[in-house]
Amino acid sequence: MGTDGRRATLSMYSPLSAIVRRPPVTVPLDATVREALERMERTRIDSIVVTDPGGALPLGIFTLHDLLRRVTLPGGDLQQPIVAAMTGGLVTLRPQATAHQAALLMARNAMGHVVVVDAEGHLVGVVSRDDLFGLQRVGVGELSAAIASARDLPALRSASAEIRRLAIDLLAQGVGAEPVTHFTSTLSDLLTIRVVELTLDEHELPPVPLCWIALGSEGRLEQTFSTDQDNGIVFEAAEEDADEVRAALLPFARSVNEKLDACGYALCKGGIMASNPRWCLTLAEWQRAFGRWIYEPNQEDLLNSAIFFDLRPVYGADRLAEQLREWLLASAADRPIFLRFMADNALRCQPPLGTLRDFVFDNRAKEFPHTLELKMYGSRPFVDAARILALARRVAHTSTAERLRALGDAGRLGAGSVTAMVDGFYFIHLLRLRNQATRPTGEGANRVDPRDLNDLDRHVLKEAFRQGRKLQNLLVTEYQL
Repeated sequence: MGTDGRRATLSMYSPLSAIVRRPPVTVPLDATVREALERMERTRIDSIVVTDPGGALPLGIFTLHDLLRRVTLPGGDLQQPIVAAMTGGLVTLRPQATAHQAALLMARNAMGHVVVVDAEGHLVGVVSRDDLFGLQRVGVGELSAAIASARDLPALRSASAEIRRLAIDLLAQGVGAEPVTHFTSTLSDLLTIRVVELTLDEHELPPVPLCWIALGSEGRLEQTFSTDQDNGIVFEAAEEDADEVRAALLPFARSVNEKLDACGYALCKGGIMASNPRWCLTLAEWQRAFGRWIYEPNQEDLLNSAIFFDLRPVYGADRLAEQLREWLLASAADRPIFLRFMADNALRCQPPLGTLRDFVFDNRAKEFPHTLELKMYGSRPFVDAARILALARRVAHTSTAERLRALGDAGRLGAGSVTAMVDGFYFIHLLRLRNQATRPTGEGANRVDPRDLNDLDRHVLKEAFRQGRKLQNLLVTEYQL
């Protein structure tokens, strides 16, 4: 496959190892600015990595912006050592990090490039902002810049409305659910980061590491237009100081939740938010909470806690969320009885297909007769099954599609089956997005009347439901339910 064809298959879920386009171009620490520029000109690049004498360990990066700011404007000499003009203190990512994570890191640190290193800290390559935004549609770069420069809540509310408008425009242009979801998820994360940053300026918090985490559909990068908030905080503190630190963090968290609500991300009716003291916890407290669900499972608790197993970091000390997730994956995989309880719960929501007729209608919503609930009975069978199968195999991905693809890579699902399941999942997601573009809230946001669909869409919807049922049958077989 050629370069253009390969990049056409990439997404914001893709690992950076798949996005790095060329071997890194470097200069040693004792090079001059002129030597660095000559090498940049020969290779037609706008940045170069400065390494140790062996060329393996990255020590800094030199960009055209650095040239302007540290050499040209001060009237510097091109013969000065590159170490005087480069940007040190590199913020790096591993090759397995996703494009989405890199985009957030760049926005958070106002960087145009991310240096990719392996587990030993050796240089792998460089990913630029253009590389990442090239994976998405026009408008992401401009809107992300507007979010990053927002100074107050009205500016953030305006940016949130623009995210929705552009997403609806993409749907109208026939863009698929997966790229539209990448678009909205990335920009929603950037907006959340900016809300947190502005709120931090308003509060005097204790000097402890903390991480704002996303849960549920936000954690899975599967938001729709009617998604509410599901979030929490992981912080670091000694056991005896935890209550005092939590008390100081809660007003800050409440302010963040309220600002997000003002931007169109509704408060969670179930209270699964960082402003709830139950979900503003130290790493040890989070482990104890998960431990109760994993080691003492009961169906009702697991029904309410499933979305916590989709956690991912959004802002702050990512390592806290990553440590929690690593512990969670190891603990869940070692407790098949816990996964069996989860599987039993998952089978409560069957895709609405009958044996004698096409669709089965629940008729619970009297205002919407002859409709199908696409979130509960359409998306959820995919989400729940993919989560359980991924936890059983320690798959670190949180998105449903990437969990299924990872299971395919591991040989648990056939390539054809994975493609059909992912396509089925995103077709249901697409119908939900289309519906919510005109009906974003209320009971009808996720309901569709099959009579309103054309013949082709009705046929594809039936097949999508069959794929959800096929996934559930895997749970039945694996856990003998």
